[in-house]
Amino acid sequence: MEHLVYILRRILLIVPTFLGITLVCFALTRFLPGGPIELRLMRMKGIGAGGESAQTMQTSAQGVSETYRKELEAQFGFDKPFFVQYYNYLVVNKMGLMLPSYDHPEKTVWQLIKRRIPISVLFGLTSFFLTYLICIPLGVIKALKHRQFFDAASSLIVFASYAIPTFALGMMLKTLMPSSEESMFAPLACYVAGSFAMLSLLMKNSLLDQISSDYVRTVIAKGASRTRAIWMHAFRNAMIPLVTGLGSVFSLLFAGSIIVETIFEIPGMGRLSWDALIARDYAVFLGLLSLTAVFQLFGNLVSDVLYVVVDPRISFSSKS
Repeated sequence: MEHLVYILRRILLIVPTFLGITLVCFALTRFLPGGPIELRLMRMKGIGAGGESAQTMQTSAQGVSETYRKELEAQFGFDKPFFVQYYNYLVVNKMGLMLPSYDHPEKTVWQLIKRRIPISVLFGLTSFFLTYLICIPLGVIKALKHRQFFDAASSLIVFASYAIPTFALGMMLKTLMPSSEESMFAPLACYVAGSFAMLSLLMKNSLLDQISSDYVRTVIAKGASRTRAIWMHAFRNAMIPLVTGLGSVFSLLFAGSIIVETIFEIPGMGRLSWDALIARDYAVFLGLLSLTAVFQLFGNLVSDVLYVVVDPRISFSSKS
C-alpha cells in the first residue's frame, strides 16, 4: 500500500512538473531576441540565416515596415497575449504537435517528428542493450577480480573511453572507416562509449560494496558458499543503483543524440532538434521538448517502480 501511495503521488506530480518545464521554455522562445520573425526579416533583406547572433538579427531587421512585422506576428501567433499563446500551444495544438513548422510550413510538427522516431529508436534501443550487456558482466568480473591483472588492464580501456569526447571519437571513426562500414558500427560505438565507463565502474563498485557488507558475511557464516552469497544476494542488491539509469533511456530513445546524429548525418530526432534551433523553428523545438519531457518524466516513474521490483524491502515512507 505504501508503494502504491508513493507511485500515485509521483503520477500527480508529473502534471505540475511538465507544466513548469514547458512554461519556462515557451517563455524563452517568446521573449529572447533573435526569433523566427527576425530571421524571416533577414531572409527578406537577403542576409544569410546561418549562425547570426540575436543582436545581428535585431539590427538587420530594423527599418522593416511595421505592417509587415505585424503580419508575421499574426502568422506565427505572436500577436496574442502570452498565456493565450501558451494555451493554444499546449491544448489547442496538442503540445504544439499540430502546429505548422515555421521552417517547413507545408508540414506539421508531428509530421516532421514521426518520420524521425524509428531511426532514433533503432539506435537508442540497440545502444542501450549493448551498453548493459557489456557493462554489467564487465563490472561483475572486475569486482570479482579486484586488483588483479584483468581489473587493471580493463581499467585502461574504461578510462580511455571516458577521456575521449564523443565528438572526437565520432570524427576519428568517420575518418578511419569507409562509409559502407560506418553505417551502424561507428554511431553505435559513440553511443556506447558515452556511458561505458560510468556503468562499468558503477557495477563494479556497487558489487564490491555489497560483497563487503555484513549480511553477505552472515550468509557465508551460515554455510552458504561465497559464489551463492554473491549471486543470490549481493548481485541483486548491487543492481539497484543501475536501475536509476533506466528511466533516462525513454528520453534517449526519443530524443536521440545531437552530436552523434550530426557527425554521421543520421536523420534522427537529435539532428531535427539541432536544425530547429539553428532555423529558429520554435514550433518544432517546443514539440520535441514536450514529447521528451513526457518520456523523461515517465521514465523517472518507471525507475521508481523498478526499485521495488529489484528490492521489495525498499521503503518510500521518507521520500516526498
